[in-house]
Amino acid sequence: MADNQPPLIIKKVKKGGDHGHHGGAWKLAYADFVTAMMAFFLLLWLLSATTEEQKEGIADYFAPTFASKSTSGANGVLGGNSVTSDNGAQSSGSVVVTLAPPAPSSNANDTANATPQKPDDNEINKAIAEREEQMFKDAEKELTQAIQNTPNLKQFADNLIIDRTPEGMRIQIVDQDRKSMFQSGSAEPLPRTKQILQLVAKIILKLPNRISIAGHTDSKPFVGRANYSNWELSSDRANASRRVLLDSGVPASRIAEVKGMADTEPLFPEDPTLPSNRRISITLLREAPVLPPSYR
Repeated sequence: MADNQPPLIIKKVKKGGDHGHHGGAWKLAYADFVTAMMAFFLLLWLLSATTEEQKEGIADYFAPTFASKSTSGANGVLGGNSVTSDNGAQSSGSVVVTLAPPAPSSNANDTANATPQKPDDNEINKAIAEREEQMFKDAEKELTQAIQNTPNLKQFADNLIIDRTPEGMRIQIVDQDRKSMFQSGSAEPLPRTKQILQLVAKIILKLPNRISIAGHTDSKPFVGRANYSNWELSSDRANASRRVLLDSGVPASRIAEVKGMADTEPLFPEDPTLPSNRRISITLLREAPVLPPSYR
């Protein structure tokens, strides 16, 4: 009877079945993800913490210096050498880059990123003076050329003297022998004087400077009117010149002062009786003070 019993089958069941090999796979994937993120943030930090020169140096380090014709094996990019051997870098494939602190540089980028310094008063005044001097030169050239190009004024070119003073650019309309700008003893300008003043007004209108007008006489005493001297005559001639400039379009706000100097400032002190001491001075006043030679 024992021979007719069915055979006894014993099964060994493995817990977890066919899913046992998935137990640690997610850890490897997560570790790869964390490593990649760390590398990504390290890259962002490197981009923000390095200068342009250092970025170019890193790029040059990784750039191949030759093109390889083979795709694998000992004839590859490293020629079969491991990256920490004498001919390569580390065998693990990682690269360690040591970043030196940024060196001082005088290039344009560093200058642009530097904190701008406020210029001092001397630098500002120097820039204003240089610009103003160039404007004066252009105005002088234009006025001289205008006199030469006007047929009936060309012969009076010697009556116009342009120079520089500490106050600014001075334009002087000067009497010459047999070529006066005013009638003797009169404050009324002659037609040629008015025409010259009109040309001067055109120059004044092209510049921003305020102007000073002064009348001058020679040292000969004025004779002919009681209680009327060279002081009154020089003042009246200066005022007459002012009226011509206003009629020519110069705004009244541009006129800083009008004064009569009589014979106190002769053009030729060695002979104060010369006719050339009789003149009208129109000065375009400087915007900036005159600088000492060291700042020019």
